[in-house]
Amino acid sequence: MQRREFLSLTLGALVLATVPASVRAEDFRKSRPAVWEAHNIDDAVKAMYGSSATTESGVKLSCANVSFDSGKMATAANGSAIPIDFSTDIDAKTVSVYQSANPEAAVIVFTANKYSVHDYSIKIKMGNPGTVKVVVEGTDGKLYSATQEINVAKGGCEG
Repeated sequence: MQRREFLSLTLGALVLATVPASVRAEDFRKSRPAVWEAHNIDDAVKAMYGSSATTESGVKLSCANVSFDSGKMATAANGSAIPIDFSTDIDAKTVSVYQSANPEAAVIVFTANKYSVHDYSIKIKMGNPGTVKVVVEGTDGKLYSATQEINVAKGGCEG
């Protein structure tokens, strides 16, 4: 082993050893497997947080690159990559996303701390029309959410 490789490996190991445990993310697939097996949004939220009751405030949700009809339902032209943008100003412990179009409702769970930026952008796949719900667990223990109905165009031409 060359000296530079040895020094870089040693420094990398020291940095990892000094990272506080609060910065490391929890693997919710291992700690809460029922969340990932739930087939509807309410069951997944309840498996994650112990309750499915949320307050519809404090969370902004938009589905980019979609058109809206008069009934405020978003229509995504391409169901294989629907951009979902969401943000909150709430001091959060976790931020999670759920959808009702696919067999398993849970999409992703982020851990957060007081230094986290709560402005996210992801893409999800939906084969059928459904609902997207973002849930934020505040440091106050309350659950905040935003919900959006999405219609998926068949054939990619919004029709």
